[in-house]
Amino acid sequence: MAFNLLVNNLQYSVDVEPETPLLWVLRDSIGLTGTKYGCGIGQCGACTVLIDGVAVRSCQRQAERAIGARITTIEGLSADGTHPVQLAWKEFDVPQCGYCQSGQILAAVALLSKRPKPTDAEIDAQMTNACRCGTYHRIRQAIHRAATLRG
Repeated sequence: MAFNLLVNNLQYSVDVEPETPLLWVLRDSIGLTGTKYGCGIGQCGACTVLIDGVAVRSCQRQAERAIGARITTIEGLSADGTHPVQLAWKEFDVPQCGYCQSGQILAAVALLSKRPKPTDAEIDAQMTNACRCGTYHRIRQAIHRAATLRG
């Protein structure tokens, strides 16, 4: 069944089963591979994308549930890598292996849209993505920095 999805401000017609996880539609049908497969059960957050500005685990979201919504992947956050969260990530050298970082960055964007100046406790409560390298301290620092870059 073909249907349209709005991804990174572009319309894509996809011909997949409606219950196909959004993650696989983004990666396999559309070719946006910045969104990563981690656990497949919505626990790790490597597959996090924004749907209408809300952080969503795309491995658990059926593609048909994203029809009519605005989907943002890491590729659509900024064309030149100058989004405040991306700049802060670079400044604090957050990634170690980097695998989880697209999901971490999008989760941070969603957090900052709700909490423009989050406390450490708010960051710890809201940033539930897993990082096997343990860069949580640098993630927290980068989120605080991104809050100041946003103004």
